[in-house]
Amino acid sequence: MTSIDAISSTDTTSTSKLSPPDRRPIPPPPPRIRPASATAAPTTTPTTAREAAPAGHGDLEPCTVVIRPWIDPLVDDDGHDPRSRYVEQFWLGVLGPTATWILRRLVAGLERHPEGYQLDLALTAKMMGLSYTAGRSSPFSKALQRCTMFGLAHQTSDGLAVRRRIPPVAHRHLRRMPDAVQSAHDEWQRSSITIDALSRAHRIALAMLESGDDLAVIEHQLVAVGIDDQTAAEVADNACRL
Repeated sequence: MTSIDAISSTDTTSTSKLSPPDRRPIPPPPPRIRPASATAAPTTTPTTAREAAPAGHGDLEPCTVVIRPWIDPLVDDDGHDPRSRYVEQFWLGVLGPTATWILRRLVAGLERHPEGYQLDLALTAKMMGLSYTAGRSSPFSKALQRCTMFGLAHQTSDGLAVRRRIPPVAHRHLRRMPDAVQSAHDEWQRSSITIDALSRAHRIALAMLESGDDLAVIEHQLVAVGIDDQTAAEVADNACRL
């Protein structure tokens, strides 16, 4: 018994001298190293200057061009106002509605600033309900190109020179139009202006101007009261030149 007790005593003593179990936290596994191609941030190429701008710097300098008058004495004397019924009837099908409206706006600007002015392309497009992006793909840019394509504007070093008066439609354009439009154009050219009709139209036009009517509607109003197309166009054109 004594030997067993001694052994038990010895075991107890040795057990009490053992160090407590190690409870230090197990370190986390090392992070996985991903390939450089996977960790690189995706790159995007901005399509416009506004997209390329950093946050808080979206108000960049607007894209502007200079609009100047295209001086052409022959067309300036005998041409048609871009807002005339002639342009509506015979040029609209050639230029298209968007280019026709742009041309009207450009010429209206030249009336206010005869020497030329700066045009904000993005703002003008937005005011007309059109999209605008740099380059030639936006509807607004394509319409400007049509004005150049058909000889109503030409490019300058810093913008465009624009005709203030529109020449008669060329025969090559007329022959592509519907027969009804060609017949109307032939009748327009054949009609003559009489002195009596011209005097009556001038009196009516002066009364309209004195009552505050806009120059842009004079021609339409003269036609509405029975003045023939060519006389109304002549009188309205003279009123615009006053």
